[in-house]
Amino acid sequence: MGSSARKKKEKKKDFQKAKLKVGKTKAKPDNFTDTSFKAKSIVVNQQSLTTSAPSSSSQFAHYLSLASSSRSDTQRRDALSYLTTQISSAPVNRPLPLPTSILLPKLLPLMLDGSPSVRTQLLKFLRLLPASDIGDRAESALLYTRAGMTHLAAEIRTDALAILEWLLEVAKEDVVSCPGGWVKTLKSFMSMMGWASSSGSSKWTSASKVSFGKAGKAFPRQLLVLAQFLKAGLMESEEIREVKIGGGLFPLVDMERHMIPTRSNAFAHLNLFGSSRDEEGEMYIDREDRQRVFQKLFLPAVEVGMANAKKEGGEAGRAAAILAKVLKEGMADYSDVDDTQ
Repeated sequence: MGSSARKKKEKKKDFQKAKLKVGKTKAKPDNFTDTSFKAKSIVVNQQSLTTSAPSSSSQFAHYLSLASSSRSDTQRRDALSYLTTQISSAPVNRPLPLPTSILLPKLLPLMLDGSPSVRTQLLKFLRLLPASDIGDRAESALLYTRAGMTHLAAEIRTDALAILEWLLEVAKEDVVSCPGGWVKTLKSFMSMMGWASSSGSSKWTSASKVSFGKAGKAFPRQLLVLAQFLKAGLMESEEIREVKIGGGLFPLVDMERHMIPTRSNAFAHLNLFGSSRDEEGEMYIDREDRQRVFQKLFLPAVEVGMANAKKEGGEAGRAAAILAKVLKEGMADYSDVDDTQ
């Protein structure tokens, strides 16, 4: 009988709640495993702990490296945002943490980035750079701009036009006169808009415009940017126009041609020490040379495309009217140019 009563008592323990007393810890279960440990230090790989904070220039260089080489879209966008904030919040007369000659080669490839937010943030950053530093680097900027203008993605083509608009705002003379800046950029426009005329015949094709798909929505914007580009290359600058309107500085004629050049490498168009250039890669410093090349290679195709755009009406028709006005004013005095070259 004693053993039977003991077994019943042991079975009741499973259904009885243990009474806890104040000041005593709760009993640990039978399968408890002790995971506590003691360590004097914790070592983390690739981490530097210093008593002094990194300088602003070293942080700027670090985020520049992230923006140009990171594989994460979010990290590239955030790094560009940091760079933009650092430049916009700095005093006006304070120089950049790194020169433009280092910034542009690393960031210009982001024009072709697949993330829209990265390209948008890139444009915000570029607008903060000093305009005086862009002119000498217009050629390298146009290389990526033309690649974006003929990209298969419609969003990248649209953002490339925004980059080209920025270049025309800050360095329009350098854009149209740098090596390949005139002919190659116009060929990119012709390819993007479907205005390329077939060689050896007078036929005009719009195959590329059809193949690009969504180009119809961006077509008016392309016409307006083309008008800005032609205005920069075919029309006289404001300074020369004001001199002509005011009667000139008689007897000083063409005084600006005999002044000390204001641009670096003023004789680069002579190509004294470089490799030979073809017609596409040539520098067209003078407005007359740009008029001659435009009339020879692009004017017929532009006139046909402009006439078709006017027939469409709407935004494309209004943009084509603006382009026609620029073309008329820019080529008005072309008959006076000696086309013997």
